[in-house]
Amino acid sequence: MHTSVHLLTSAPDQLLPARELMAFTLASHIILVPLGVALPLITLVMHYRGLRHNDATALLLARRWSAVMAVQFAVGVVTGTVLSFEFGLLWPGLMGRWGDVFGIGFGVEAWAFFLEAVLIAIYLYGWRRLKPRTHFLLGLPLPAAALLGAFGILAANSWMNTPQGFSLDAAGRPKDVDIWKAVFTPMFGPQYWHFVVAMLLTAGYLVAGVYAVGRLRGRSDRYHRLGFTVPFTLAAVATPVQFVLGDSIARSVFHKQPVKFAAMEIVWKTDTRVPEYLFGRLHSDGSVSGGIKVPLLDSVLAGFSPDTEVVGLTSVPPDQRPTAVQATIAHWAFDVMVLIGSALVLLALWYGLVWWRQRGLPRSRWFYRGAACAGPASVVAVECGWIATEVGRQPWIVYQNMRVSEAVTATRSSTLWIMLGLVVVVYVLVFGSLLAVLLKLRTRWRLADAEQAAGHPVDPPEAAGPYGPRAAVPARDGGGDASSEGGRR
Repeated sequence: MHTSVHLLTSAPDQLLPARELMAFTLASHIILVPLGVALPLITLVMHYRGLRHNDATALLLARRWSAVMAVQFAVGVVTGTVLSFEFGLLWPGLMGRWGDVFGIGFGVEAWAFFLEAVLIAIYLYGWRRLKPRTHFLLGLPLPAAALLGAFGILAANSWMNTPQGFSLDAAGRPKDVDIWKAVFTPMFGPQYWHFVVAMLLTAGYLVAGVYAVGRLRGRSDRYHRLGFTVPFTLAAVATPVQFVLGDSIARSVFHKQPVKFAAMEIVWKTDTRVPEYLFGRLHSDGSVSGGIKVPLLDSVLAGFSPDTEVVGLTSVPPDQRPTAVQATIAHWAFDVMVLIGSALVLLALWYGLVWWRQRGLPRSRWFYRGAACAGPASVVAVECGWIATEVGRQPWIVYQNMRVSEAVTATRSSTLWIMLGLVVVVYVLVFGSLLAVLLKLRTRWRLADAEQAAGHPVDPPEAAGPYGPRAAVPARDGGGDASSEGGRR
């Protein structure tokens, strides 16, 4: 306990508010990231189905999803830009010393943001002005642009976890930078694919959850069935893949960042035949209270054998490892993520088994309750993944090369607390505006659907087909038949 208190009291006063500000903005931005990365792909899959089968309902869903995609992207640009400024404002020691080594990742992300913005604008414009096939082809680069943005930020973060591609001069500053090695670090591959698949399944469950709620409220028409089936199927296929990738990245952490692994599994002393604790709290004397203890399981999971040696937190001095509180936070975040992932695997298996046996959707209301909860639960799992990654790396901002306390700004702590308060207020307004816009879109779409179902005239753009008035697009150009209705069939 004395050691933990000493570490806290020796930290700069501005460290806590700087970390709280960064944590809040990052946690807020992550809420939007799954839709930003994966919704373009989900939308294009639905778009392709509409063209391939001359399906006006699928085209209508794709067009509406593209509107949501644009709105959330606009907000994501704001929150992402704030994060970019915070790296320089809050952590000048990091960017000043190491920016030349890993900063290219942020540059790639910035270019990807600009590219994605242009592509989204073209895609939205094309619904009412371009030929169907041309419009679809112009949308195809969208998922690649989204993946490029993820590539940039994950390259930077994986370098912070396993830094390489440089040597140090006599003053301890990096030199002889090898950009390729700095980008493709040992943790980049496991971290990137784990993140990308997480974004796909999270976005799929979020979108499908909207239509699952509709099913629970009695809306079982084709519009809701199709709106649920396509994103949920993509998410269900990705879920077991993600479970395997999660196991792979945990094993990579075990080999490349053993002290972080010890924090995530609250292992105090290096040993073999190490038990696994499901939740539980680590104390500063190495004892664990609460939770469920499973003998031998941690060694088995780490190396497929109870004789596998697991490095403990005491393998390094106290100032080079997370505190007991930080280790407990990382451990709980990791366990929550694994628990949610396991529940999603069961939900995906339920869906797949019913589809295999009946060639149709499940009828159980409990299934749709689970599907409605899957989206928010996936977002929680994503948040927990970042918490485990960042808190488990403490006290290092660059693993084994720079501590967080060495990188923090010299700005007065009172100023940082005021900044945090202002950012919270601004973000509440921004996310409130996002919610208001989405609810406005939902209301407009429901009114248009109700009027069309009743045979009443509907105002554009809902009255026309997805590619404009019927006579505007020649029927000979691919699968987008100009005579198809824009509303539900």
